[in-house]
Amino acid sequence: MAKTTFIAAGDAFATKRLPKDGYEGFDEVQACVKAHDVAFLNLESTFHDREGIPSALSGGTWAMSDPRILDDMKEYGFNLFNTANNHSCDYSQSGVLATIAHLKKRDMIFAGTGKDLGDASKPCYLETKHARVAMIACNSSGNDSARAGAQTEDLPGRPGANPMRCLKRFHVDKAHFDMVQELAEITKVNAPTERSIELGYTAPYPEGQFPFGTSRFILDDHCWVESVPHAGDMERMVKRIQEAKKQADIVLVSIHSHHYDERQTNLPSQFIETFAHNCIDAGADVIIGHGPHELQGIERYKDGLILYSIGNYIFETETVEYQPWDAYVNKGYSPDMKVGEYMDLRSKNGTAGYGTLPEIWTSVMAAWTMEDGKISEVQLYPVTLNMEKSRAQKGRPVMNQSEETLRYLAKLSEPYGTKIEIVNGVGYIRF
Repeated sequence: MAKTTFIAAGDAFATKRLPKDGYEGFDEVQACVKAHDVAFLNLESTFHDREGIPSALSGGTWAMSDPRILDDMKEYGFNLFNTANNHSCDYSQSGVLATIAHLKKRDMIFAGTGKDLGDASKPCYLETKHARVAMIACNSSGNDSARAGAQTEDLPGRPGANPMRCLKRFHVDKAHFDMVQELAEITKVNAPTERSIELGYTAPYPEGQFPFGTSRFILDDHCWVESVPHAGDMERMVKRIQEAKKQADIVLVSIHSHHYDERQTNLPSQFIETFAHNCIDAGADVIIGHGPHELQGIERYKDGLILYSIGNYIFETETVEYQPWDAYVNKGYSPDMKVGEYMDLRSKNGTAGYGTLPEIWTSVMAAWTMEDGKISEVQLYPVTLNMEKSRAQKGRPVMNQSEETLRYLAKLSEPYGTKIEIVNGVGYIRF
């Protein structure tokens, strides 16, 4: 198999049309993306013209973008897309289906959402000159109503995103275990469950375990947080990877996740590390992580590559055109308010939120070359989204050859034994 080149960008929360003549820095970004056979992007929005019904819950900002923005993403040069993220169901199942219709109308290759779980979890395939590339995509963040459901003999499935649930278990020593039990007794937080146990509908608590509402505490000799992939979701992913490996030359896995270290958002959680290792063990070649909206480290695991998070590519959350009734009343605002005023209040006039965090506005595009099924080299191209600009102008990617960004990413990657060499504003990982 001859060489095949790849490039991956992170989260594209795109709400503004691409200017007809581009923008300052666009040509360089476009040329870099188009220089590769496979160009991946996470579409962090729904794409339709009010064809979906706002969900009672959202991924944060209710995300709906003009469907013509999909044409703009293709104009950048991208040809492979993830649609599974915490915004996939912001406009309910109807928004999922409307987005899929607009993607298919444009012949865009995507994975991660579907009319049911079978569709949402299946691989998509991109045909390139020298390799057939498969991608499976999933989401671990957001509310349960966004999960795709499987069809049965009697009923249709549920449109949504391919889920990869994270299960958290809180290990505590005896003193804290006793505290949890005491607090549960005072608050009666477990009363519905305990009644169900009395009636025989629910199994008793396993020895050494105790719930507090929806959280599970486990008696241990020290305190720590365990996070693991949901067994059924992981099994489904492994089977999909194994099938894709038979049908394609190269297998990519895309995961959107907000599960990071309990105290440091730039460190992956145990859940993500376990998930990524399991996927490569099953036959995946590269894991593309996104969701934290900032950079996380890079790991070489066996013959595979794990990009734990490559940050944002387009970040235009505050110029979304609409927000539903729920967005306003949930914050105690008037439902007659418009989006601009809502964003001013939410951000405290630009003094709070993502708009104030520099790490949100710097990222990389990660590129790699594969030959005979093996990765030979990784290139890292720093990008800025121009945090300092106005709401109307910031959020679009510009390549800036920032060695500061690369040094920061190199530090995050050190715990995995990954060395990043910096040459003329580009990072290199040699395989």
